[in-house]
Amino acid sequence: MDIQVAVLCDYAADYQGKLCVQGAFDTLFARQFPVVHPMCSLALRLCMTPEDAGDHKLGISIVDEDGVALDPERMPIVGDLTVALPEGAAFFTRNLIMNFQGLKFDKTGNYSVDVTLDGELISRTPLRLVQVQQDAQ
Repeated sequence: MDIQVAVLCDYAADYQGKLCVQGAFDTLFARQFPVVHPMCSLALRLCMTPEDAGDHKLGISIVDEDGVALDPERMPIVGDLTVALPEGAAFFTRNLIMNFQGLKFDKTGNYSVDVTLDGELISRTPLRLVQVQQDAQ
């Protein structure tokens, strides 16, 4: 299985098989921590081949630089993924979109959105949280 696209963004949608991504980012800025990011999406485009056929477990987790999940009670998010290619197809692609609301970050630093397939890491999308100084009045 090949991950063709793995990106954090403001909004993503699948439009007739086309992955539509708006506002891709890798850095969030905040004046103070903890901070809550109201909403974002993880947009994935998977390319599968006949070797990928069968039942799989797809996992998604946001982790800090120590590998600790942002929300250990809810992550990783794991779902079933059944791959069945149409007869004679050499490959096929699917778009997967995961929407996140109210992500709470307790500290600055480097994070990542990790995607696993059957427990094996297949994609790591970096995310940096930076504290900025308030403007002097």
